[in-house]
Amino acid sequence: MSEGDLFPQAKAKRAQKAAPHPLADRLRPAEIEDILGQDHVLGADGPLGRQIAQGRVPSLILWGPPGCGKTTLARALAARTDLVFRPLSAVFSGVADLRKVFDAARTEREASGRGTLLFVDEIHRFNKAQQDGFLPYVEDGTVVLVGATTENPSFELNAALMSRCQVIVLKRLDDAALEALLSRAEAETGRALPLDAEARTALKAMADGDGRMLLNMVEGLYAMAGEGETFGAADLANVVQRRAPVFDKSGEGHYNLISALHKSLRGSDTDAALYWLARMLDGGEDPAYILRRLTRFAVEDVGLADPNAIAQAISAWETYDRLGSPEGDLALSYLVIYLGTAPKSVGAYKAHGAAKRAARATGSLTPPMHILNAPTKMMKELGYAAGYQYDPDTAEGFSGQNYFPDGMARETFYHPVERGFEREIGKRLAYWNRLRAEKNGSSGDS
Repeated sequence: MSEGDLFPQAKAKRAQKAAPHPLADRLRPAEIEDILGQDHVLGADGPLGRQIAQGRVPSLILWGPPGCGKTTLARALAARTDLVFRPLSAVFSGVADLRKVFDAARTEREASGRGTLLFVDEIHRFNKAQQDGFLPYVEDGTVVLVGATTENPSFELNAALMSRCQVIVLKRLDDAALEALLSRAEAETGRALPLDAEARTALKAMADGDGRMLLNMVEGLYAMAGEGETFGAADLANVVQRRAPVFDKSGEGHYNLISALHKSLRGSDTDAALYWLARMLDGGEDPAYILRRLTRFAVEDVGLADPNAIAQAISAWETYDRLGSPEGDLALSYLVIYLGTAPKSVGAYKAHGAAKRAARATGSLTPPMHILNAPTKMMKELGYAAGYQYDPDTAEGFSGQNYFPDGMARETFYHPVERGFEREIGKRLAYWNRLRAEKNGSSGDS
């Protein structure tokens, strides 16, 4: 006789105490049609939707942020195509685990004729040699490989594996998809979400496109809400754990956000630049890295249109070094506003590149004799410094002499723009060009 037969009341109490499956697991879609937020790939005209309609699924790499449905999609694909679903995590698995799956897949095919869908979560964590181990089994159809990753596959997976898999890019869940998840949660639990309209909107924002995080927060809300209790937006942060922003300080997210900041500044969209700065700081980016990039922007993109931009960048950097976070973060915002509103010019940047190319092309040409120093009598006799004119002593403060190597035609590397301080620089250069032309009897168009 079993313990349950002897103690039926104890068995009933244990059953009551047993935790139900998490809400996110209970709401995991079993059918592809129920997957939210990925119509761009699963719709009738989507790259994967067309293949599913034909009853086939190729080996795939599912690339997308956390909580967008990568695992759910893999399970639904296996069910739709009648493949045996074999899940593995690259974090906890090695070559021995893979061999067991491959052997089981061959046995299954020989015994029942069914294929196997091998789902590898965090596939980017396998090293290059381990990734090569998939190749023969994907090639001969032993498994249909579906790898999931939050990292850019072109950086993390080797070319051989990439060439055998179709990359499917999944998106973070938008507001409509998150709202649909909330409705499903309410239907599943038979309870309205204990939030007012403003708090409901705030909850979706806190999830940041992560459906699993949203449902976990919902489950926590149900557990904490008393009978008839409703939380407002102001209470929400104290009731649920805010989702940390998705930001990989060494991966693609790091470069995506600094690119967004840089290009917003270049486009003089100061408000957008402030937003991307806040995103980076909120995600834990090193302020020293941001300051280095902003200083580079001051040199390259603002340039001589506002020579003070470099001084402002160095000043902001020094201010941050003295204050640290959070007080010093304000110095970064000051600098972003200054750079965003400054006139922009890459004239000096282009001049630098053009001069370097000319220097490489002309080799080792020596300076003209008249601008060489003559510290010895012999050098003076050889013509060093002969005919040199000291510009400050001339009437216009400008001699118009040639300073390029003999035998090299004069070139114009620097072309100032008609913006900011460079407008004044352009006037000076035009004036000197006219004087040079008058003194040398040329047209002055060089």
